[in-house]
Amino acid sequence: MSVKYIPVEWNRNKWLYDGVMLAGVVLFLWLFLHVSPELLSHEFPINPQVHNARAFGACAFVMLTVILCIGPLARIDRRFLPLLYNRRHFGVMTTFVAITHASYILNWYFAFSSSDKYEALLFANTSYGQLAGFPFEIFGIFALICLLILSATSHDFWMKFLTPPVWKRLHTLIYLAYVAVVAHVSLGILQDQQNHTFTVIFIGGALSVAGLHAYAALLDWRGGDELGEDVDGWIDVCDAGDIRDGFAKIKILPGGDRVAVFNQDGKLSAISNACAHQNGPLGEGRVIDCLVTCPWHGFQYDVTNGRSPAPFTEMVPTYNIRLSGPTVQVHRDANPPGTYVEPVPLQEAPA
Repeated sequence: MSVKYIPVEWNRNKWLYDGVMLAGVVLFLWLFLHVSPELLSHEFPINPQVHNARAFGACAFVMLTVILCIGPLARIDRRFLPLLYNRRHFGVMTTFVAITHASYILNWYFAFSSSDKYEALLFANTSYGQLAGFPFEIFGIFALICLLILSATSHDFWMKFLTPPVWKRLHTLIYLAYVAVVAHVSLGILQDQQNHTFTVIFIGGALSVAGLHAYAALLDWRGGDELGEDVDGWIDVCDAGDIRDGFAKIKILPGGDRVAVFNQDGKLSAISNACAHQNGPLGEGRVIDCLVTCPWHGFQYDVTNGRSPAPFTEMVPTYNIRLSGPTVQVHRDANPPGTYVEPVPLQEAPA
């Protein structure tokens, strides 16, 4: 959290995250350039320029695959949550790797054309009506444009300017970019493989992304059945004893909104589960220094009123809460963001 916008708010964790990420990129490129030629044989010998292009292209695909696996992995197992912390830096670095790949391609395959290389890229092959020889470059161009848009709007300034819901929808372009990359690779380099090692790795990566997202969605669906509703709008959440001190229970309300009910020092409070920063799952975080802390980027809120501590201005909606016997109930209608709601002592719950 910061009171003003700066290009990057560096700290030890970000330096470590980016350092490990950069080391991984360098190691991958070295292995691809110096170890993989014996594994990734081609129908015809390739020159160093093309091999470099394929190294950066493969690296970009692997990085994009890892980025898309982080989200569902964090929902399946909380131990992966630290990987979410600096994922935007991961995405920006992926964009630069993809740009390098495109630069190698453009300056080798199209630089010696009698026409402009950009014109040659777009119009040299127009066989869109057939699968064999389909101009797979168009999928790569689309994916790169998506990555450039996402990187250019990755800063918190754009999230504030566009509002988190709009920003979040914009950044779902990452999925279209990945589908385009899959098509780009399938119709491109996979057509020039005698050894199918890369094909197996490629298919395995794509299936991992699809499988992890499907599994995470299934878990979310199983744990998020809509709750029963009383005639006066109060919703059963859980038994009072089910919420550990410093943690929360998340439930889906009729209509789809999620509420996080926190136990702070033996008192219950309910706030929206969506962080005002990036809609991160507040209920998967915990109370630190008397403040609910988002597990994604560390944004904090007072659980009684949904407000960030001064001088920060972020706010989330709160919910009225009560105990009906041993059962915790919240009202289905959210209060305006920043509204104070008196916490409910657990001592009121009968044994």
